[in-house]
Amino acid sequence: MPPALKALAAQIAGWIAAFALVRSGALPAGLWPLVAAQALCAVAAAAALRSARWWLPIHLAFTPLAVAARTLNLAPGWYLAAFVGLLLIYWTSFRTQVPLYLSNRPTAEALAGLLPESPARMLDIGGGTGSLLRRLAALRPDCRFCGVELAPGPWLAGKLLLARQPQVEWRRTDLFSEPWADYDLVYAFLSPVPMEAVWRKAVAEMRPGSLLVSNTFDIPGRKPDFVVEVADRRATRLLAWRIPAPRAPK
Repeated sequence: MPPALKALAAQIAGWIAAFALVRSGALPAGLWPLVAAQALCAVAAAAALRSARWWLPIHLAFTPLAVAARTLNLAPGWYLAAFVGLLLIYWTSFRTQVPLYLSNRPTAEALAGLLPESPARMLDIGGGTGSLLRRLAALRPDCRFCGVELAPGPWLAGKLLLARQPQVEWRRTDLFSEPWADYDLVYAFLSPVPMEAVWRKAVAEMRPGSLLVSNTFDIPGRKPDFVVEVADRRATRLLAWRIPAPRAPK
């Protein structure tokens, strides 16, 4: 089931369950007990539908925020502005299921240690705001970096942040549209959903011996060649795979 359809189904299931609780007398009278029950039931339905974990807080907050917003008497333009702002930041996340994740300074330091001697080239396929590449450019000025980001808001932030970083290329494109063949290390901080496709593209395009590094998210059925434990509050794990040589035809 597509993620957007799962979300709709979870919200509908939440309302059906909440009204059933009201009819049975299990809930006290009033609007907010109904709203709270709907939110909790929607979360349970989303979990049962195996929605991505980041959908759960959205379901928990959606109806309470919608009801609360009706009491604020805000002008319609504020809702339009909020929608446009979220659209610029998250863009096609509903389709790709890749939210905006930002890599911290300890992660940049760990990645800098994984880059081979110059002239190494690294590609960040979920570039976000470009903050990771800015730190890496300072740590490894001997290397060349490229970042790709599709969402307009983060891409524009990266464009401004990296304006004075000549060793960093910053492109607005889909991560699967960018060729990966020229890079010694490709870094991904995405979500579990695209990782199988990421592996297929890496094996098809990257040079044997180069590194594919994933922050947190594993590749189904592929044990990493090594794991770097980052000393940060997130307990970040960098999973690394060496790209194998192509098999000789039989």
